Amino acid sequence: MDPALMKLFDSHCHLHDERLRPILPAVFERARTAGVAGMLNCGCTEADWPEVQALATARPEIIPAYGLHPWYLGERSACWRDTLARLLESDPRAAVGEVGLDHALEERNDAEQRAVFLDSLALARDFRRPVSVHCRRAWAALIECLGRVGQLPAGLVIHSYSGSVELVEPLARSGARFSFSGSITYPANRRGRRAAAAVPLELLLVETDSPDIPPYFGDKSDGGKKEAEPLNEPANLPLVIRTIAGIRGMTPEALAQRVWENSRELFGLDR
Repeated sequence: MDPALMKLFDSHCHLHDERLRPILPAVFERARTAGVAGMLNCGCTEADWPEVQALATARPEIIPAYGLHPWYLGERSACWRDTLARLLESDPRAAVGEVGLDHALEERNDAEQRAVFLDSLALARDFRRPVSVHCRRAWAALIECLGRVGQLPAGLVIHSYSGSVELVEPLARSGARFSFSGSITYPANRRGRRAAAAVPLELLLVETDSPDIPPYFGDKSDGGKKEAEPLNEPANLPLVIRTIAGIRGMTPEALAQRVWENSRELFGLDR
């Protein structure tokens, strides 16, 4: 798998995360060496959005995305919708995300999650921007919200897809694309591997979710001592490509080319 023969797009990462900040120049250099030519950098709170915007201004390979993650809805201001609308209006490349629903949280307000998500989808619809969606254990609610908001002209992608293979078809009918992260590289992730095999090729994307969800680097156990989890970064994206290519019986180069075309279509990489 020669990086010189591939162009990869990381469809979901958080490069403004404070854990990556001290090493960002090296992160970008390793990404370039690995063939990663573009990244969607997703904000999760209003406090993130200025940093997301600054990184996208400084680095042309970064597309910014602005959203309210369901974990942090309590941090939002009363004017978050107006601020998000101004950011989308100021940059025609900008996407909406990370937004979504998370019913795996023990303490949560489902009505609040739904209301913020619907407002976010409506902005994406009105500004004709793609959406990066977080969903955990809320698949029926997600499909209901997508039906309620109507067609999203620029589409959406479910990041780090963790749903079942049975959900692929109804979600695809709702306009979804499916992005797989480093979790797919773990041999025990049989559910994810079945889904990665079933997703129509034209709806398939890849991501790292950096600095989280590092890929499987092999068994590094040393007599039961737990090692610190490594920081993930876009340079690990070829591991995701290789894993999915093996699952689907493709060469990594052929899969990488198709996934780049899918990313180009969804995120307007030629704009």
